[in-house]
Amino acid sequence: MSEKSTPERIVTPRPIAGAELIPAGDVGAAVDGFFAASPAARGWDVETAFDWARADAGRLTEGQRSAVQFITYIEDHLPGYFDVYHRYFPVDDTVDAETFVHNRELYHFTVRWAAEEDTHARALARYQEAAGMADRATLRTDLAVEGRKPFDLPYRHPVQFFAYALVQEKATQMYYQQLRDVVADPVLGEVLTRLSRDEARHFTFMADVVSRYLRVHGDAVVEPIREVIEGFRMPLADTMRGYWRWALRIADVAEYDHTAAYAHLVKVVDRAVDVRSDKLDELVRFIEGCRALD
Repeated sequence: MSEKSTPERIVTPRPIAGAELIPAGDVGAAVDGFFAASPAARGWDVETAFDWARADAGRLTEGQRSAVQFITYIEDHLPGYFDVYHRYFPVDDTVDAETFVHNRELYHFTVRWAAEEDTHARALARYQEAAGMADRATLRTDLAVEGRKPFDLPYRHPVQFFAYALVQEKATQMYYQQLRDVVADPVLGEVLTRLSRDEARHFTFMADVVSRYLRVHGDAVVEPIREVIEGFRMPLADTMRGYWRWALRIADVAEYDHTAAYAHLVKVVDRAVDVRSDKLDELVRFIEGCRALD
């Protein structure tokens, strides 16, 4: 990654409906699979999962502390991320009954996903406080600077929201694992382990949904997925001041390259269809080329 300007994203939000969606039964099956693989009994909470009294930022390098601050900002923007799904997949009378049923099935996942991502934000903020990196009142105020900024995705086809999240969740999981492997504070290591496991499950759900889009719609979703990769940027890259410089710093701490997650999208394409069409072959070549160029 390098310091660079990013084009403004202008999006007019509208609910997504119609033939571009997959059947509600497919969404329901993906949701059922997610919940079966991650029952509530395996969940964790900020208050009891860690021995906060042992947290010690003095065991971290300056770069590692910076990385913790960076990912706290990213995770804390959860209200903006959740709002995207609410606006594009609403569960109200702005959509017809068939679309509502589809969106209601998806909502079962998004509320659970949002709760888990919000727990990530709370855990990272709690670590900063317990480890002596920041006091709670100051941190709240600092996070509000970015948290108040809007978040949106420039997409029109439903598969794009899941393809984007597939890459984003996998890239986040990989970074948390790599950061965990270099930090000396075991409490932070435990936090990052919990976060990376959750991100892995979220990735699996997104991969399942993208696979179902490929099986149902085939070549019709090739161009929408290509558009996601062509313009991909991680969350807040367009809004956070100094994002690219900060991203470069955290890449020096633990290997960070979101394009490494593209290989996992290629695997999803390979597994979703028995025989790839010419368009799917071209999509795979394009994705692999983007990885090689970055």
